[in-house]
Amino acid sequence: MISSESFKQVLIDALNLEDMTPDDIENDAPLFGDDGLGLDSVDSIELVLAIEKEYGVKITDSTLYETIFASVKNLLAYINDNKK
Repeated sequence: MISSESFKQVLIDALNLEDMTPDDIENDAPLFGDDGLGLDSVDSIELVLAIEKEYGVKITDSTLYETIFASVKNLLAYINDNKK
């Protein structure tokens, strides 16, 4: 099981969020939009690639993207549920 703290560090490293620490990222905060991390479409591609590389988890069902990428908590749950 991947911890929230280690996953947040992967997010920070993969997306070059240089001024952030895992403590700065709330589990329920949205990943996209102005209310959360403020990620954009380019960030989403980088994030998908980082998840595949780091955890071996592929996100293939695009109909689930909105739910999976809604928050750190949702994305981490998906990774933990689908990790090999």
